[in-house]
Amino acid sequence: MIDTPHITQTIAQQTAIIRLTIPRAEMMTAFCPAVGELMATLAAQGITPAGPVFAHHLKMTPGIFDFEVGVAVATPVAAAGRMKPSEWPAMKVARTVSRGPYEELPDAWGKFTEWIATNGHTPAEDLWECYVAGPQTSADPTRWQTELNQPLMR
Repeated sequence: MIDTPHITQTIAQQTAIIRLTIPRAEMMTAFCPAVGELMATLAAQGITPAGPVFAHHLKMTPGIFDFEVGVAVATPVAAAGRMKPSEWPAMKVARTVSRGPYEELPDAWGKFTEWIATNGHTPAEDLWECYVAGPQTSADPTRWQTELNQPLMR
């Protein structure tokens, strides 16, 4: 289930990221360790996240996920190991929230993509998911919330 989508303008935000290019089948086994590594590296620098974990998918291909796992930060980070400083740029996006387990995200993206096309928008190649509420906040997957952000070209 998704909330009613809307168009919004984001502001630039400093981030810390780890980039992964992996087979789609490895997503579930690579994602959580990358988040743990990111959080440990931030903690070693005395930095706490300034927002939820996100995945920035740079391009979508059938068998490969090319994406960044990251978090917003209020202070600059120093590159360390796989963690790099980055930025969520200011951009115009279509946005909605998917409510429910992560297994429902492909269907949520399908409905969201349909809304974008139906409303005459042209999506960019990349997309962002922000994991606002998930296993870290509730054991009940029906309470999880993932913010879907689709940058727009027009």
